[in-house]
Amino acid sequence: MSTGALRERVAALIAQVSDGEVSAREVLETDGSLTAAGVSSLTFLRLIDALEGEFDVFFDLDADLDFVEDLDTLVDRLTRHGVAVGDG
Repeated sequence: MSTGALRERVAALIAQVSDGEVSAREVLETDGSLTAAGVSSLTFLRLIDALEGEFDVFFDLDADLDFVEDLDTLVDRLTRHGVAVGDG
C-alpha cells in the first residue's frame, strides 16, 4: 500500500466512524488538526478501535495520543507500528 493509499484509507475510516460528521475529502484536504476538521473525541476513540482492527496494531490509550492530531502524523504512527507502505 502506498502512503497515499494509506492516507485515503485512514480518511475513509475517519468518515465512517464519525457517522457522517466529517467526510474523507474534508480529512484529506485539511491542513490543520483533525479536530479543526470536525473530528470529535468520541470519533477519535472509535477511530483508534477501527485502526486496531483494520491494521492489527495496538494503541495504548494511557500513553500520549498526540499522533492523532493530524492525518500525516497518524499515518506516520501506523507505519511505525508496522503497517507496510511502499512506492506508488
